[in-house]
Amino acid sequence: MAVRWEIGCFNRPWGRWRYDEALDGIKAAGYRLTGIVGGHTGEAFISAGATPEYLDTLKQRITARGLTAIIAWMPTRHDVPLEEAIRDAHKQIDNAARLNLKYVLSGGVGREDQYEHYYRVMADCAAYAQARNIQLVLKPHGGCSAAADEILRCVEKVNHPNFRVWYDAGNIIHYTGKDPVADVERVAHLVTGFCAKDCAQLHGEVMIQFGEGKVDFQGVFRKLQAAGFNGPVMVECCGGQTPAEVTAKARANREFLERVFASL
Repeated sequence: MAVRWEIGCFNRPWGRWRYDEALDGIKAAGYRLTGIVGGHTGEAFISAGATPEYLDTLKQRITARGLTAIIAWMPTRHDVPLEEAIRDAHKQIDNAARLNLKYVLSGGVGREDQYEHYYRVMADCAAYAQARNIQLVLKPHGGCSAAADEILRCVEKVNHPNFRVWYDAGNIIHYTGKDPVADVERVAHLVTGFCAKDCAQLHGEVMIQFGEGKVDFQGVFRKLQAAGFNGPVMVECCGGQTPAEVTAKARANREFLERVFASL
C-alpha cells in the first residue's frame, strides 16, 4: 500500500552558495523539513564553536521560511584523547538541542585503527543525546559504516538503543559497489531515517537525479516498509549548476520519491 513518509531536503545541493540561498531553494522546491549536511562559508551550524546567539539566529532563519530542521551532521575526531573527542561531541549535541533537532548524524570513521575509539565515543554520546531527546544515527559512509556487515558490527559495539541507522543506498554503491536492496534487508530493523541519493557505480558521482544511477529506490523502500520503517526520507543530492537549477532538480527528486511511495 502507498505510504506517506515525510520527505525533507538537506542543504548540501546548494553548498556552493550562501546558506540563505539554500533555505530559499529548499522552500521553493516544496519542502517543509530540512537538515544540515555539508558546509557554507561563514556558517558554524552545530559545531563546538557555535555561540548561543548564532544558534538562535540560525533557528530563526530556518523557521522564517516555514521550514523545520530535524537533523544535523555531527563530525567527531578520533585522533585526539577520548575525553577531548567526547567533550567536543557533547557540545555539538547541546547545540543540536538548542535548535530542537531530533537527530544528530554520524558518518563513522575511515581508519581501522580508530574504530574502537569511535565506538567508545558513540556509546557515550548515544546516552548523552538520549537525555536530550535526540537520537544519534549512523549513515553509511565507508570505513566502519560501509555496508551491512560494518553497520551491524558498529551497532553491536556501541550497544545502546539510542544509536540507530539512517540508511543511504547511494553511498552503499559509491563506497562498496554492493546492491543496496540486498544490503538493506539486514539492517532495515535498525533504520529510523533515510538519506536519499543515487549513484551509478563504485566511487561514482552522487550529485545526480534520482533514476540516473543504479539505486532501485522502490526495491529498497519495499524492504524498509516490510520492517516497519516510517520515514523521514531526506533528499541529500541532486543535479544543477545554478541555484535556480538546483532548486528545480530538488523539486524533481521530491516528486520522484512521491511517485515511488505511491507505488508501494
